[in-house]
Order: sequence, then C-alpha cells, then structure tokens
Amino acid sequence: MLTPALHEVVQRLENAARHAGRPTPRLLAVGKLQPAAAIAALAAAGQRAFGENYVQEAVAKQAELTGDAVTAGIEWHLIGHLQSNKAAVAAQAFDWVQTVDRAKLIPLLAAARPSDRPPLNVLIQVNVDDEASKHGCAPEEAEALADAIATQTRLTLRGLMAIPAPLPDMDRRRDAFGRMKAQFDALSARHPSMDTLSMGMSEDFALAIAEGATMVRVGTALFGARPRRG
Repeated sequence: MLTPALHEVVQRLENAARHAGRPTPRLLAVGKLQPAAAIAALAAAGQRAFGENYVQEAVAKQAELTGDAVTAGIEWHLIGHLQSNKAAVAAQAFDWVQTVDRAKLIPLLAAARPSDRPPLNVLIQVNVDDEASKHGCAPEEAEALADAIATQTRLTLRGLMAIPAPLPDMDRRRDAFGRMKAQFDALSARHPSMDTLSMGMSEDFALAIAEGATMVRVGTALFGARPRRG
C-alpha cells in the first residue's frame, strides 16, 4: 500500500502528465541523508527506484539492507557528482549512474562493471545553464560523450540528466527543460538506446514533464525534512 506521501507525489505526477498530454514519468526517490530504514519503508510501499548523491553513503545503506527481502529488488541510481577515484565502487554498487560528465569516467566505469551483472546504465549530465556551481558537461560536449559511451559493451547509454538553474522565473526554467528535450531528441536519433530524460524535482517537475521528462527526482516530498549531514 502506498504511503500518504508517495500516493500524493504519484498523483501529482499523473496529473501533470495528463495535463501536458505526456506519459507519466518514472519516479526516482532521492534518499540523500535519509536512513536505510526510510528507504526500506518506501520500498515496502512499492517504490523501487532510489537515487543517492554519495557513493559511500549508498554503499553503507546497501550493506544495512542486505538480506531484506523487501529491498532486494531496489534499483540504485547515483545522482551526485562522481569522483574518478570512486568510479570503480560506483560501477559495482549502482544500477544506474546519472552523472557521467567527462570522458575520463567512461573507461573507469566500464572496466569495473562486474561481468556477471547487466551493463551499467548511464546518463550524461549536462550543465544546461552553464552554472559555475554545478557539475555537468557543456551541451556541445554531450555528443562526443555519447559516442564514447556507446563503444563500451559494459555500459548502456540511456540518456541525459540535467538540473537547470533554480531561477524564480519559471518560464526560463521551462526553456532550459525544452533545450534539454531538443538535445535528447537529436542524440537519441543517433543512439537508439537512449530512452531516459531525467529532469525536474519537487518544485518544477510539472514543467519538466510538460517538456518531455521521462524521469523526475523527488526527495523531501517523499521522506520529509532531510536530516543534517553529520
């Protein structure tokens, strides 16, 4: 049974998609700084895809949840910046890495992906608004990264991810989402494996859905206030 928070978020997604005439996107529950017990509770309510910002935090939660039948089928996504020295761990701990933003990561992830696991699903993170404070490649660099990922048999190129600037002007945010959709369409014509456009969070996912997001990332609306990092 859905928790009240999960039910409300799912309803909001469905309503936004219906209003925009778009398919309902996948929901990625962002568990940053949330305890493993909170992940387990949401998994028990039916949520299967979870995003984590920090590699080591995710690994610790996975260890704590080992042996729990409810969480056994969880799909783990890395949505935070990936340092090169943690690429090997990420390739083993996650099902998806949404933050590939430079060529150096590609062979590191491919080499470390276990041969008994399916290829690692990867998204290219694009710094769509060219913010100095955000990671992500420049939009014009995404094509070369996509081509490089596509040569790796242990990786599967699934699409693009972006976090537009948190501007109060929602029309400008919508423009950023629209630019991401245009780039996604152009690249997916070249790479048919691309099926995922990850963009939109709690306060702007309706705009992202209207522009074609296939996955949205929601944290606080599902889990409540985020604990402070110790």
